[in-house]
Amino acid sequence: MESLGGTLELAALSGALPWPKAEAVGGWWNRRFDPEVDLVGADRAPVAGTIFFAGSIKWLASPFDGHDLAATRRAVTRIPGFDSGATGLVVASRGGLGADVERSIDLLWSPEDVVGAWRG
Repeated sequence: MESLGGTLELAALSGALPWPKAEAVGGWWNRRFDPEVDLVGADRAPVAGTIFFAGSIKWLASPFDGHDLAATRRAVTRIPGFDSGATGLVVASRGGLGADVERSIDLLWSPEDVVGAWRG
């Protein structure tokens, strides 16, 4: 799913995301690879000064549900610079969102959003 992170970075650079100062999108993991966070939007790379959003890619037919949300929330809090009061939560999901998480995230990135980012 590296291309999905690249697509989000393209959207960030074009100003299409709610975080206008986000310029780099990548993943994050610690030395034990536990946790692995799929998406981190920051002001720069490779070492971020500010983390604007973090989240998960679940590119399955089933919706991103409460179980996925709980795991994502646990993981993103381990990112250095993550601020639970200021850092947004992003989900990229082919299957959409479960009803139990719709109001718990800041941005859903759908297949239509991915295609739209490349159309510009």
